[in-house]
Amino acid sequence: MVIRAIVADDQAIVRTGFVNLLGTQEDIEVVGEAEDGVQAVRIAAEQRPDLALLDIRMPHKNGIEAAREITLASGGATKALMLTTFGLDEYVYDALAAGASGFLLKDTTFPELLHAVRVVAEGNALLAPELTKRLIAEFVKQRAAPAPVSKVDELTSREVEVLVHIAQGLSNTEIAARLTITDHTVKTHINRLFTKMGLRDRAQAVILAYELGLVVPQGRRPDPPPRR
Repeated sequence: MVIRAIVADDQAIVRTGFVNLLGTQEDIEVVGEAEDGVQAVRIAAEQRPDLALLDIRMPHKNGIEAAREITLASGGATKALMLTTFGLDEYVYDALAAGASGFLLKDTTFPELLHAVRVVAEGNALLAPELTKRLIAEFVKQRAAPAPVSKVDELTSREVEVLVHIAQGLSNTEIAARLTITDHTVKTHINRLFTKMGLRDRAQAVILAYELGLVVPQGRRPDPPPRR
């Protein structure tokens, strides 16, 4: 299946570079380019791409606003992958919360770009790299209003364990091995967890784990999960 993508970046050189790189792949087709968030939203509505590669900082409408509008208008069919210049861009957390499924630094390598596009287009979140986990931890730590801890009471102890492992970047297979259960059982726990917490994908699961204090930055120990 060919991944239909659009690329939005206000820097023409950067935008053209990404378009040309993606265009070398038989399974990726760039169906539109945008120089700002307004154009990105319009092109996404016209083309209905599988993925929107969006710069966070763009004029008229930034990438966060564009990601929110594109994912909502498409009912989640169009996935958003964000681009940022700085490793500690203050907007990354908000981009994930707005519906983006992951992000890349603009100096990413070609193989990393292709991997990210394919992973996100498949409906997964780009969460495994240490950089991603560090960034999410930093932005959640800076949030003024953390999520109510009482939400944890809605989860079983096993679901809490699965949530923590997701936040640590483990795959379903790795979680199954860690907990000595089957992949199918892991998927069942994840489905129940997502339903109870109203989560869309693993990106939101990671954010929730940090907000609930199940995973904390800078080596501080989280409170023990409730036993049920």
